[in-house]
Amino acid sequence: LSLPEAFLATDAGLELYANIADGMVVYPAMIGKRVKENLPFMATEAILMEGVRLGGDRQELHEKLRVYSQRAARAVKEEGAENPLLEYICADGAFGTSRQELEAVLDPARFTGRAAGQTQAFVQGTIRPLLQSHSALLGARATLLV
Repeated sequence: LSLPEAFLATDAGLELYANIADGMVVYPAMIGKRVKENLPFMATEAILMEGVRLGGDRQELHEKLRVYSQRAARAVKEEGAENPLLEYICADGAFGTSRQELEAVLDPARFTGRAAGQTQAFVQGTIRPLLQSHSALLGARATLLV
């Protein structure tokens, strides 16, 4: 009894996923906007290390980043403001950094690690062969997916 129910549950889950993913549209500009809004929060470790490299005290900078991050999060969440974290950091001489130097630290590609290569390898090595082997079932959709 459990085995057939497991297959039915799996089928229902896959149907739900197909229903959600079918017709999905990705907007790269919106993704970029969201990444830019949240990247200063995600990059605080890199910002901390840059401040230390420029001669700042690690413990002092860590505490300042904690306070500034909380203040910036409140401004974003409660007031709907643009993320002010970088302005707080640039205005604080303890970090010894400029906006241009921070922008270099905030390159999104620095925070993705091996994700792009792993995704490409997975698509090339697993997804494409699978889609091609089932192209008769998928019809015209297979060419769109590959």
